[in-house]
Amino acid sequence: MKIVNYEAHADYQRLSDQEKELVFTSFSRADALALGLLMLEHAKSYPDPVAVEITINGLVVFRHFSDGSLLDSELWLQRKRNSVDLMAMSSLRFRHWLDMSGKELGDRKLDPAEYASYGGGFPIVLAGTGMIGSICISGLPNHIEDHQIVVDALTALKARKAGL
Repeated sequence: MKIVNYEAHADYQRLSDQEKELVFTSFSRADALALGLLMLEHAKSYPDPVAVEITINGLVVFRHFSDGSLLDSELWLQRKRNSVDLMAMSSLRFRHWLDMSGKELGDRKLDPAEYASYGGGFPIVLAGTGMIGSICISGLPNHIEDHQIVVDALTALKARKAGL
């Protein structure tokens, strides 16, 4: 890939490193429930309602729409999940992957009605196994905040599982 945007490349590398830090040795449905509840708790500090979805091996194991969530949040969850599943990376890192090469979804023959390259989608990765699912959140006006809620909750869950 020819890099045309070096700022996007730096962001891509930072997000890649972040994803490597948030790999688990195990991840159960009980972990998905704990993670979903952590995300909802973190989201309370924002005035906007959120929708959260967690999948494991293609099965939705956690889904919640806060009071006031809009119907289009369900579409955003699906689009972010499609991007994570396709690229095996966060939807925000996918955005920077496109940006660093000067491309858009359509240049990759991807329908923007089916895929979203905005923050809020994140892979669930097991060490030694690879990606087993996804975590998606939608609803905040700034997709970077969607991404940060996922990262903060994953970091908290990882610390909890480590007994910290």
